[in-house]
Amino acid sequence: MSKGSKYLLTPTSFYLYKGGIHVKYVIIGAGGTGGPIAAYMTRAGKDVTVIARGEHLAVLQHSGIRMETSDAGTFQIPMIKACRMDQYTSKADVIFVCVKGYSLQETIPFLARCSHPGTVVIPLLNIYGTGARLQKSLPEQTVTDGCIYISANIKAPGVISKHGSIFRIVFGLRNPEESNPLLNEIAKDLRDSDIDVVLSQNIRRDALEKFSYVSAQAACGLYYNTTAGRIQKEEGPRSMFVSLIEEISDLSKAMGIPISENIVATNLSILDSLAETASTSMQRDIEKGKPSEIDGLLYEVIRLGAIYDVPTPTYDKVLKKVWSIDFHRPVVAAR
Repeated sequence: MSKGSKYLLTPTSFYLYKGGIHVKYVIIGAGGTGGPIAAYMTRAGKDVTVIARGEHLAVLQHSGIRMETSDAGTFQIPMIKACRMDQYTSKADVIFVCVKGYSLQETIPFLARCSHPGTVVIPLLNIYGTGARLQKSLPEQTVTDGCIYISANIKAPGVISKHGSIFRIVFGLRNPEESNPLLNEIAKDLRDSDIDVVLSQNIRRDALEKFSYVSAQAACGLYYNTTAGRIQKEEGPRSMFVSLIEEISDLSKAMGIPISENIVATNLSILDSLAETASTSMQRDIEKGKPSEIDGLLYEVIRLGAIYDVPTPTYDKVLKKVWSIDFHRPVVAAR
């Protein structure tokens, strides 16, 4: 029996109903990633609890969550289960981790406390390699790798604004020889919720492809201090966006995880599908003077380039400008 296949029979929270399986979901984070997942899955009748905090949490508990989308209009979920980490006392079957990279460490005690040996943990962070690092802290659980394609943000407490039509979750096991039947059930529940999903057979590659997009958009947007609209239309920003993707493509080959030869065209298509006002959360955090994911999204590329002896001149150019405009220096630690 392969790893994970026995888990559908043991946790008390799994039970058969009408030929299916009831799955208890927790989503850590109710921002531009976790908020839409919680809203769409709750609307579809899935058992979802979202972990949030502050005024955003207070509104979620009082009046639910409001989704404002550019492709499907606006809808309100008046009742949604939401609480703080310390208030959740059950055991989850599936946990989506939807926090910023710099907040990942603080989720680990919660993940250990609120999971059972059959729990599947799916990190949906922008930072490449998160699942493998998280697995070391959760040896009894199945931690996949994963990524999400969406442009969304908290517009106001209890209100999520989603820009563009893309909403896709990609996840899978890093070792193809392993299997876990629960992953198919998760994929089914996401599809039932009108979320596009890919259960990947090569998640290392697929996650790196997503990283090539979000890292390039974050770097280009930061360099030109712009949103998606200018990168969509102007030759200079668009050319830089392409060059950044090509450097990650070169890096992927050196890492032994070559990404698609069509990755530039794919990423341009994603970029062009966004609203002109769309930007990355890294940019928005930097603009507000908040902690950001600049270390994992930009400096990590420089580090990997040094490790694998791959030149990254465009990333060097971006970070040189970052220094010149006196952004706070991130913690650059060896991994």
